[in-house]
Amino acid sequence: MSNNSIEIKIENSVAWITLNRPEVFNSFNREMALSLQNKLDDCNRDAKVRAIVITGNGKAFCAGQDLKEVTSPELNPGFRKILEEHYNPIIQKIRTIEKPIIAAVNGVAAGAGANIALACDIVVASENASFIQAFSKIGLVPDSGGTFSLPRLIGFQKASALMMLGDKVTAEAAVNMGMIHKIFPTGLFEEEVKALATTLAQMPTKALGLTKRLLNQSMTNSLEQQLALESDLQIEASSSDDYSEGVTAFVEKRTPEFKGN
Repeated sequence: MSNNSIEIKIENSVAWITLNRPEVFNSFNREMALSLQNKLDDCNRDAKVRAIVITGNGKAFCAGQDLKEVTSPELNPGFRKILEEHYNPIIQKIRTIEKPIIAAVNGVAAGAGANIALACDIVVASENASFIQAFSKIGLVPDSGGTFSLPRLIGFQKASALMMLGDKVTAEAAVNMGMIHKIFPTGLFEEEVKALATTLAQMPTKALGLTKRLLNQSMTNSLEQQLALESDLQIEASSSDDYSEGVTAFVEKRTPEFKGN
């Protein structure tokens, strides 16, 4: 799509996807949602991309849905279209792309913005970031996979309270309750995210992708099903070039040079 609501750059095998509507705290309209889907598809197809970072431009990560769009008689696509054509495909792509995806939460992540972040494989935040399940404040229910992911991250009781009360969660509190992985000082945020993403991009991408598949399936599998899937995917991983390189490097006592296949 020909707009700049989503910016992308690729450096050192890392795709940096930036939500770029800072004047409205990177809230989503239809154009931005469809553009993000296209960028994720591009990253999935590009073998040179071995890790993905999603972040926001300006003071916010993402404030969720642009309410001006849904209150405009001319622009409002309706909630069914917003969910089925905007947010649900974004969440599905984030979870099924077999490459590590980092949410680099640089500021407030509210509503769908919070739940898009929580769908990513690793969530890191600047020390001044916050997370808000803002839906109840305007009479809506959580969407974008929030009712699936948040209880699994922090437990049913805490998730229920945050979704019903709509309380703001600081980055520090989010780490302490297991909602996110880590926080970084604001002044070092970009540098630390870059180091994390570069590390992931240099790891065995095939194995990371299969690990992601296992984690997805663990949400619904029985123990017996999960053990069987682990066996199948371990056999697949052990046939990869990266496995051969990893074992050889271990024996030779050197740092492996993974190629991602």
